[in-house]
Formats: sequence, C-alpha cells, structure tokens
Amino acid sequence: MNFLTAEWRKLAIINYEVNPEILEKYLPNGVELDFWDGKCLISVVGFMFLNTQLLGISVPFHRNFEELNLRFYVKKWENQQWKRGVVFIKEIVPKKALSFIANTFYKEHYETLPMKHLISENTEEITVEYFWGENLNNIIQLVAKNNQQKMLQNSDFEFITEHYFGYTKNGEKTFEYEVTHPKWKNYEVLNSFIQIDFKENYGADFEFLQNQKPHSILLAEGSEIEVKTKKII
Repeated sequence: MNFLTAEWRKLAIINYEVNPEILEKYLPNGVELDFWDGKCLISVVGFMFLNTQLLGISVPFHRNFEELNLRFYVKKWENQQWKRGVVFIKEIVPKKALSFIANTFYKEHYETLPMKHLISENTEEITVEYFWGENLNNIIQLVAKNNQQKMLQNSDFEFITEHYFGYTKNGEKTFEYEVTHPKWKNYEVLNSFIQIDFKENYGADFEFLQNQKPHSILLAEGSEIEVKTKKII
C-alpha cells in the first residue's frame, strides 16, 4: 500500500566522505553501513516535493514544497540479497503539518524552517537554488548543463540514488519503508555555491563538515515516486 505519492524533482546532492565511526550511534538495529568505492558517504540533499498525495488524498497548500535532508547509506541482508537504503539525520520542510505527519507516523526527524527555491533554465544551462533557515542563510546553488544524461553503472550517482529503502531508529525498534521510482537521469554540474551552518542544522557531530570539501556534487532530475507503508523489522 502507498502511504505517499509525489514527484521528487531537481535534486541537488552534496556528498561528503566521513569517518564511519561518526555514524555508528545513528545506525538502526539490523542494518549496516554501505560503502561506495571503500568510502563512507553522507549527503545533503535539497529537492522539490511536487503533486504530493497522502493515502491518495491531496492536502490543500501541502502539495508542492521544498525539502532539505542530511542522510547516509546503509544495507540490510534479507532473503539472500542486500536491501540498500538510507538513514536520515534530519529532514527540513517549510510546513509544520508535514513535520508532524512524518515524525508521528514514520518516526523520522523532521524540523520546520523557512525555505524557498529558485529554478531557472535556458537552452544551455539550468540553475537550481535552495535556501533555508530563519534568515534563509543556508544556500545550495548549482549551475549545470541543461542536458540530461543517463546513469552510468558503478558511478557515485548510481550508488547515491539507487537506495530504495528508508530505515528509522526509534529506541531499540527499527522501522523500514520502501521508496520506488525509475532510474534517474542527471545533469553535469558546472559551478556550485554551498553555504551551510552544519552545527546549527545538524549538531556538533557534523560541525566538521563546515570546512570540508565535498567528495562530489550532483544534480538529478528525479521522477514520480511512491512511498510504501512502513513496517517494524
């Protein structure tokens, strides 16, 4: 059963390499860290939530909005195969009702803050910008070639976007939900500007990212998505 359907569009993905020990206390029971090319990655992701429906119902004034999250990558061995997923440190949205629903029903870690976005494009380039915080002083700005590219096998883009489960830690319990979507296309990023107060947004554990150069900066077009009903594992 689908708990939520929507479109995720214009995903700005800023990836950092981190020491795995930093993430251990955030790991839900039953999953382990997933690595790309021997690296433990954590990502800041800004994107648009569009045409959102909960249980098939559109909620007025809550269909289209921005989201910004900090997440890392995990896997779970089940039925002789790996299930790859993500764990969210925090997810930021601009409306209190969204945080209430996600925190209550999915045991996520949502926070409500002012947000805005700007997306512009011409035949040559596309510019995607996300702003958040009380003074909108956190900024992600990407300029990319306006030419969508197919996903390359064994690329960091494939690793980052091909994780189809969400895992949530709630005490000793672990909640799992599936997210389905087709393979995404991406844009070649030409220029970027990143200004994030990591300590203010995510706490002292992630303050070190303030001055760390990203491992990679990606821009995905996105697609329609479906979020299945959660279960306890």
